[in-house]
Amino acid sequence: MESFKPSHILVFGATGNIGKHIVNQLISAKPPFPQISIFTSAKTVSAKPDLLKKWKAAGVSVIVGDVRDSTDVKNAYQGVDTAISCLGRGALQHQFELIKQADESESVRWFFPSEYGTDPEHNPSSAYEKPHTFKRAVRKVFAEEVKNLKPTYLVVGPYIEMWVPKDLVSGFDVQKREATIIGDGEQLIGFTAMDDVGKGVVAALQRPEISVGKALKIASFTKSSNQVLAEFEKQLGEKFNVTYVPLDDVKSVEEKFWDEGNPLAVVAALRRIWVTGGAVYDRLDNEALGLREDQLQSLEEAVRDRLDEKPF
Repeated sequence: MESFKPSHILVFGATGNIGKHIVNQLISAKPPFPQISIFTSAKTVSAKPDLLKKWKAAGVSVIVGDVRDSTDVKNAYQGVDTAISCLGRGALQHQFELIKQADESESVRWFFPSEYGTDPEHNPSSAYEKPHTFKRAVRKVFAEEVKNLKPTYLVVGPYIEMWVPKDLVSGFDVQKREATIIGDGEQLIGFTAMDDVGKGVVAALQRPEISVGKALKIASFTKSSNQVLAEFEKQLGEKFNVTYVPLDDVKSVEEKFWDEGNPLAVVAALRRIWVTGGAVYDRLDNEALGLREDQLQSLEEAVRDRLDEKPF
């Protein structure tokens, strides 16, 4: 597939948290992709008319259907050669049918599963992390069952836009000038801005000789929690009241959440993974994908956006 060039891209989960950033970057790609379509539900058509109107004006085709209906999916794949899944965590179980239908289709040859997060193969313990369950299962399907389809997995660090706001585990309350940081705050983390995830997808699509069949790792910048804190304090000219939470306390909270069936267990698990080295790599694929530092968001820009309360 080294000479393969996507001619018709279909995106699932396009209007979700990361999906809309990916679609926006697909639309902005230079040179432009010949055809971009999204698959969305009737409910979304009613709920997000302005977004869909904007995309249609940019030349995007909107296919309305039910991701749970194999016939709808099969019909949507007609003439499509590249599929991108941006399904959220709550819909990942439907991705297996998307892959099956794509593999059986006459045209689809390239599939980007909904990864866009931590790597289930980062280290030996990564395979046992609960947030990685569906990712591991998807990779197993591609390794053992898929016959005609090639995957590309895009691994990214925490979205800086979502990492900053304070939750029950850690984060920043900018209005109160408060920060809760896990551990000593010195562990490096490879952060990825949400728009840069989209740029990574575009770069991968433009370089099949590098990306087909690979797990690509990208980050906008690699900094510690303390460095993020320092940038907030620098731009505001004020000190934050900082609480450092022992890692063991976070592990206890995470275990309690899992036992209770609390959805925040995933948040706690990811925050633990990030501060124990699970979002930093010996080598990134930024350069191989042609993603220059000046094309990606910097820590300074990311903090400025959070202070300006830029929507994401």
